[in-house]
Amino acid sequence: MTRLTAWVHGQVQGVGFRWWTRSRALELGLVGSASNLADGRVEVIAEGSKDHCARLLAALRSGESPGRVDHVAERWSDPRGGIKGFAER
Repeated sequence: MTRLTAWVHGQVQGVGFRWWTRSRALELGLVGSASNLADGRVEVIAEGSKDHCARLLAALRSGESPGRVDHVAERWSDPRGGIKGFAER
C-alpha cells in the first residue's frame, strides 16, 4: 500500500477534471480526493496498491482527461489510512 500525491498543472479547473479523476480512481479501487487549489492546479491524493496508484498517475498524464494537462508533479509516501471513498473538493 502507498500514498500518491500529485499536483496537476494546466487548464484543469471548471472542466470536469476532478469528476474524471474520481471516476478513474474508483475504477482502480483507490481512496482519496481531488481538490482545486487557489493557484489553478488540482491536487490529487490517492491511497491503495502501488500498481493502482501508478495506473492513476499514468491516466492523469495520458491526455485523455477533460481540460489540458501541462505537467504532473508527484510525491510517493506511506499511506496515512482513515480515508473512505474518493472525494471531489
